[in-house]
Amino acid sequence: MSNCRRLLPLPLVVLALAPAAEAQTTTEAQTTTQAQATTPTTPVAPPKQKAKPKPDPVAGKASMSVHGGLATKKARYYAPSQEVVVRGVVKPAVPGEVLTLYAIRGSKASKQVRRKVRRGGRYEFRFKVGNAGAVRLVVKHRGSADQARFRTRSETIQVVSWRAGTGSSGVKVLLLQRGLLRLGFATPVTGSFDGLTGNAVNVFRKTNGMGRGSSATGSVYAMVMRGEGAYKLRYPQSGTHGKHVEFDWSRQVLVLADRGKPYRVYHVSSGKPSTPTVFGSYRFYRQEPGTNSHGMVYSSYFIGGYAIHGYASVPNYAASHGCLRVPIPNAVSIYNWIDLGDPIYTYR
Repeated sequence: MSNCRRLLPLPLVVLALAPAAEAQTTTEAQTTTQAQATTPTTPVAPPKQKAKPKPDPVAGKASMSVHGGLATKKARYYAPSQEVVVRGVVKPAVPGEVLTLYAIRGSKASKQVRRKVRRGGRYEFRFKVGNAGAVRLVVKHRGSADQARFRTRSETIQVVSWRAGTGSSGVKVLLLQRGLLRLGFATPVTGSFDGLTGNAVNVFRKTNGMGRGSSATGSVYAMVMRGEGAYKLRYPQSGTHGKHVEFDWSRQVLVLADRGKPYRVYHVSSGKPSTPTVFGSYRFYRQEPGTNSHGMVYSSYFIGGYAIHGYASVPNYAASHGCLRVPIPNAVSIYNWIDLGDPIYTYR
């Protein structure tokens, strides 16, 4: 037998090697899969969303009203250094928005005041005016990211340094009379400064310790325009619903009171030192219309022969025989206002 190795046919060799090759391929595939499984992957970011556009500022408008002082249909008047109040409402309401009030003299803003809009769109400015002259007021919003710019209508006020006396007439007298009457001082409202207007000014001055006299000085106007200087009752709750009469001897003032407030205040002259007026609390028990033999006009008696009545002479001092004298033109109104049984208080 020959020593040479016997060679296998080629097809058999290929078949013999195939399982090994297949096993190696399988191993490599598993290794590759494992490697892919352990290799971290980079996350893909989601697409960015586009920012929503900011809405345009809302349009706005505002009302404006001016308060304080004394007014006619055409203008509102203030005394120097008096407080002016400006109020209004912004629509639509954007709380926190800033408004500016401009007080303009001529072509220049003499004053600027800033305030924030409050809940409900309400706003309020308070400031003091300066010296006499015309002042134009306007409220503006400069505009912001939330609300567009706007402005109110303008209104012109008048700052005045007035005085008045017998013979004066016009707007300054008309407004003085209206202001005094609003405070309870009895006066006609005619626009002409007559004797009864002088009496009302005199009573106002006596009430407020400004000296006796019938001239309306700048100080009188300043108080009246501020709505100050009303008589303060000593017995506000007396009588039915506060209806009663008070006489202040120290100031020579007679007050008809109603519902805790002075309804009308009058100039009066009481008993002179030799025949003084009685002090205390009484009730009206008799009334006598017309004029009696003593010259007493429309008398209302509160004790004995003591009465409130009209009389020809009513000086700025105590001069009667004990009664309370009032000017004759005021006598009928006082008589008609008093009811029998109403209380009266006379005091120093």
